[in-house]
Amino acid sequence: MNKHYSYESLKTVSGDDLDFMVVVAQAFLDEIPPDLKALQQAISLENKELTYQFAHKMKPNMEMFGIKVIPEIKGIEDWTSTTKDKAIIADKLEHLVNVLHLVFVQLKKDFKL
Repeated sequence: MNKHYSYESLKTVSGDDLDFMVVVAQAFLDEIPPDLKALQQAISLENKELTYQFAHKMKPNMEMFGIKVIPEIKGIEDWTSTTKDKAIIADKLEHLVNVLHLVFVQLKKDFKL
């Protein structure tokens, strides 16, 4: 199965400490799903301030895990400073949600969480 996160990136961040990798993976699984849900809700309500806050908050985790969704997150952040309808970011949000759900499954499997 093709990984949607970088095990090597996580290994580097953790100093090659498997126990710490498990802790970091668990923290990701504890934090990102509720943030993703809150992001989706903020977009649904067109609350651009909250949308920006959640998108911006998620970005460092995506970088740390090597998850290739930064363009989507930046696109969502950029939308918050426009008057455009949320429909223009629907594809970006859908891609972000789909990739993150695959990452959640892979992390649980890889680290037996």
